[in-house]
Amino acid sequence: MNKPMVRNFKEVWLLAAINAIAMCSVPMMMLIGSIIGAELAPGEEWATLPIAMMVIGTALGVIPATRSMQHLGRKRALLLFVLLGICACLTLGEAMVRSSFSLFCFGAGVLGATIAALQQIRFAAMECVPQTDGPTAASIIMCAGIVAAFLGPELALAGQHLTSVDYQGSFWLGAGCLLAGGILLLFYVPAAQHPTHSASGGRSTLALLRSPTLLLAIIAGASAFMVMSFIMTATPISMYLHQGYSLTDTKWVIQSHIAAMYLPSLFTPWLFRFLNIRGLMLAGLACYCITIVIGLVDASVMGYWGQLVLLGIGWNFLFVSGTALLPMAYKDGEQFRAQALNDTVIFSSQAIASLSAGLAISTVSWHALLLFCLLPMGILLALLAWQRVVPKRVSGQI
Repeated sequence: MNKPMVRNFKEVWLLAAINAIAMCSVPMMMLIGSIIGAELAPGEEWATLPIAMMVIGTALGVIPATRSMQHLGRKRALLLFVLLGICACLTLGEAMVRSSFSLFCFGAGVLGATIAALQQIRFAAMECVPQTDGPTAASIIMCAGIVAAFLGPELALAGQHLTSVDYQGSFWLGAGCLLAGGILLLFYVPAAQHPTHSASGGRSTLALLRSPTLLLAIIAGASAFMVMSFIMTATPISMYLHQGYSLTDTKWVIQSHIAAMYLPSLFTPWLFRFLNIRGLMLAGLACYCITIVIGLVDASVMGYWGQLVLLGIGWNFLFVSGTALLPMAYKDGEQFRAQALNDTVIFSSQAIASLSAGLAISTVSWHALLLFCLLPMGILLALLAWQRVVPKRVSGQI
């Protein structure tokens, strides 16, 4: 490996460390957000609204985040959004003091905007290396989620009784993680960017959507997030409130799920070469199918654990495949527009799934909720059947 490559991968590893620490607030919210929501909300059907608001904030934050990075640069924009995230965590803590459901939802939405910016770290890492090494860089960033998967829920429990107000300390610890990530960001040296076209230059959004490659990348990511969020958001309510399992068991299942979302990234560069993008997408859909089958037949703690682990693995295969495919669909200067389009569709889909999960789990059975997931899976499978061959230059590079 030549010296420039060594330096570039050092930046990738630094970004991975930043992502690992700063993203701890996400699994923290996934564990306790709906539980707190059930306590503060006027009705159980609104219990998942804080999670949905976080995802809505992510969807709404994509365009401001990408435009900020385009005009201010990756580093300055990330620092700005990390500061916003710290304020969001402090707001969530204050909401616990006031027992305010509306303030809690507001804080979750603001935190979502920070997540939108942090999600761009995977693209920043891919810019640090040649395109042929893009999947490897993306996998390294994804691996950082393993740390967040375990640390985030642990911080949630560690801070539960840190102050006289339950869970206020959890959000203080989340703010501390964002602060630590911001300090590490000071050492990040962004990759040199190609000159970008003006806002009117390059292909329009509509023209970009005519690309079968871009469409497949977006639908893969959207399907991955819709199914994952729909099931995972409802799981703490189903386990803790409906089935009566302990918070410790629920935490273990959620931790295992989030770890399973990122652990396969240790092997995805090899899997790309063995299966190619199309094969990895089909493998992700297969994991989702097995998830639904397990959920339909086994409501034990181990049943929840098995389906949530497979749900995480399926998400990883689909999301990483879509992320690796995306840069093949746009030209130099179009990256911010294409990335904003991709993430807006993905996180808008996730917001819909998270918001509807609370209504679904309170009005229909767990089995019916699982069967609803067949719809986005069927859309992706139909697109893969229609576009039978992924472009050869993509398969050849990964």
